[in-house]
Amino acid sequence: MMPSATPQETPDRELTDVSLREERIEADRKMTANRAATEKHADAVVEHARENADAVLVAAREKADKTVDDQTPQDTPAVIAQGRELEDATLLDERAAADEALRQERSASTRMLMRLLPHERDATDQYLLTERARSDDALATRDDFLGMVAHDLRDLLNGIVVSSQFLAQKLEKHSDREKLLVETARIERYGTRMNRLIGDLVDVASIDAGKLAMHVVEGDVASLVDEAVEALQLTASAKGVSLAVRHVPAPCLADFDHDRLLQVLTNLIANSIKFTPKGGSVKLHCERVGDLLEFCVEDTGEGIPAAMLEAVFERFWQVGKNDRRGLGLGLYISRCIVQAHGGSIRAQSTPGQGTRMYFTLPVSAKHHP
Repeated sequence: MMPSATPQETPDRELTDVSLREERIEADRKMTANRAATEKHADAVVEHARENADAVLVAAREKADKTVDDQTPQDTPAVIAQGRELEDATLLDERAAADEALRQERSASTRMLMRLLPHERDATDQYLLTERARSDDALATRDDFLGMVAHDLRDLLNGIVVSSQFLAQKLEKHSDREKLLVETARIERYGTRMNRLIGDLVDVASIDAGKLAMHVVEGDVASLVDEAVEALQLTASAKGVSLAVRHVPAPCLADFDHDRLLQVLTNLIANSIKFTPKGGSVKLHCERVGDLLEFCVEDTGEGIPAAMLEAVFERFWQVGKNDRRGLGLGLYISRCIVQAHGGSIRAQSTPGQGTRMYFTLPVSAKHHP
């Protein structure tokens, strides 16, 4: 039994946490750069002001020297020079004290910011955790409610299908037997479709919550492919589409969740049948590629435009705006199931020439030939 991921361990949340850490690192870098730029600018302004003050002082001194030279005895310039040396020394001391005070102020500001920043981040993290807890509670409540509703709906649908089958058995001698059998078959078909849609919605909710149930055991892939083809053979025949297995190595053992992988295969086959016109074909094959088993469902249908080959695996994707042949969840769920097995899924297609859906399944060392 593979462990189910808790909500906190879901890929989306991991990506969010990584993104948050990267944003914080970038914010710290920008804050440091901005602070350094601001300090550099402030230093440049102070230096410019000092240069201007020195220039004014020099000019004033030169003017004073000229006046002194014209009006005072010869020993006066020496006395003035000595006084100026004292003034310059005092000015340098004042500037050094001012610079030291500025450095201390900046250091204190930086320490204060560094102390406050963790508190702000802790508050943000606590708020985020609180919001996540509320979100988890809401999701858990929603999932419980959805599970109960899905269970009740399935019970009702099963009752409708069973009643329809009972009626079909009692119509052998009825005058409108053929017409009524068509209607009972329609009821069963609609019931099956509704049941599948309910299952898809439940699966999507489980995927979002990181709780997609998986039960991995050793199984035969060849037998699984035959089961999937047999389940949809009547559907293909009713539409006039041939459905066959081209090649699967038998026996072919691997570890997988039988029901989930069967869900993937039937989704892919059903899609191929749906979009293949009468007279077309759908073929399955599987081969060993290194440490992987590669499955392929190939059809002769409409094909998919190159720009849409990735989009088809997104949830609620439709062929067109007016397409109402499903919710567009099958391929999305299939991708999640395949990825949960450690594999990958992709599409190849040429519009008008069909589509090939590939997915892989890792094969453990114990199954190597």
